[in-house]
Amino acid sequence: MTIQSKLTAQGQISIPAEIRKKLGIGPGSAIEWEERDGEVVVRRVGLHSSAAVHAAVFKGQSPPAKTLQQLKAGVRAHMRKKYARD
Repeated sequence: MTIQSKLTAQGQISIPAEIRKKLGIGPGSAIEWEERDGEVVVRRVGLHSSAAVHAAVFKGQSPPAKTLQQLKAGVRAHMRKKYARD
């Protein structure tokens, strides 16, 4: 299967819907272009899974478990601090 796009006079192209779906991109998404062995590879910027981000942040360690009550209390405290009126 070959999908084609046309280049405009301003150097712009439209990414076909099928490719946008496969890349998981939409308006405002960033893509990167890499030349590799005479071909150009296009990929979405920021393809990091939540597991990879967690591993990078916590360096393989799991944060201490919280109870539902602790999580709710933390959210309430954050919201009060963020939206407090003086």
